[in-house]
Amino acid sequence: MKTLKTIPNFISQKEENEFWQTHDSSEFVDWSSAQLVKFPNLKKSTKTISLRLPADMLEELKVKANALDIPYQSFIKVLLKKELSII
Repeated sequence: MKTLKTIPNFISQKEENEFWQTHDSSEFVDWSSAQLVKFPNLKKSTKTISLRLPADMLEELKVKANALDIPYQSFIKVLLKKELSII
């Protein structure tokens, strides 16, 4: 078994990021004993925003979301995600 180096103590996240960009983690961690872990309940953090929409536009969003059987807020997120992926 190879001898592992000691991971240094870092003063900041930036210092740690810079360190790992220039060092191979296999020199510090025995990855042969690593196990796959799943975190099924993790959700992306969200932030509440206030968005003013014309009443007729909001009503149209609600009608289309209802036709898809999803909440209108979720439908808005789907539309935004789709448009952002095009850009």
